[in-house]
Amino acid sequence: MKKCLWLPISLSAVLVFSVCCKNTPTQEQKPWEWSLEKVRAEVNRIRAGKDLTPESWPDGARVAVALSFDFDAETNALRDLNLSPGTFSQGEYAARVAVPRILDLLDKYDIPASFFVPAVSALLHKEQIQAILSKKKHEIGLHGWIHERNSLLSEQEERELMQRSFDTLKELTGKAPIGIRTPSWDFSLHTLAIIKELGLLYDSSLMADDRPYEIMAEGKPTGVIELPVEWLLDDYPYFGFSRYSSVRPHIKTMDVFAVWAAEFEQAYEEGTLFVLTMHPKYIGHRSRMAMLETLIQYMQTHADVWFATHEEIARFVKEGSEVLDLP
Repeated sequence: MKKCLWLPISLSAVLVFSVCCKNTPTQEQKPWEWSLEKVRAEVNRIRAGKDLTPESWPDGARVAVALSFDFDAETNALRDLNLSPGTFSQGEYAARVAVPRILDLLDKYDIPASFFVPAVSALLHKEQIQAILSKKKHEIGLHGWIHERNSLLSEQEERELMQRSFDTLKELTGKAPIGIRTPSWDFSLHTLAIIKELGLLYDSSLMADDRPYEIMAEGKPTGVIELPVEWLLDDYPYFGFSRYSSVRPHIKTMDVFAVWAAEFEQAYEEGTLFVLTMHPKYIGHRSRMAMLETLIQYMQTHADVWFATHEEIARFVKEGSEVLDLP
């Protein structure tokens, strides 16, 4: 019998992948060979359930606006074993320049926000975590241990890292995290079960709607609230830059403003939810912060806009829904 060769393929050093010898037979069917029952079973593992948009938001507001910042700092590079000081300096910029700049802007307009922070980022930049907390209006949520990709982990590895992240943020902030945004929005088949084990109120990683909804698992309600995201409403596709690939910004900041403002306008008309995902190391540069300020000013020209953290929105949705059995 030929032996299988085991090669490490995850640069985060948390997964090994089995590459077996040539001509080893496989019993796995190709997707086009699946029965319709099998197809339905696969796509129905995790689905969107009930629309949880309330009849109105607090104080009669027409729309809920959730500004969020994924404070990844150096973790993306660390995860990929990219140990270049030049790459690390981009993460350092997030902590050294961008987070203070973001906090000043939020103070200027008295707006709360949610910061999703990998535990390693929080440990490396404790001063910034304390600066966020000192404002007494912002939320810090889970965002993995070192920005690992959940779908590349075993269930045990994902659980251990999420628990370690939960415990670390709880210790650093003095409060147990209420919600999660999975790193890279990578949601594995095990993620939801771990979310429930940790007693989290909400997730903000999935894309099945523009409105808040309850996550379903195998066709059954889970009680977990989803505050959905979308690449259209993320700064990385517009401003991300990779020197050695084609990932480079080719768009003016005010063109991004036009997209985001149009999305907000429609959310306002629908009376639903506007979630914006940003990263300090991308949005935190001067011209982009000027654009974000213009967007905030534009949204504030509308009457009855509720700026809130993800936690505040999820709690309001929970209170308005009698069907949810949530922590």
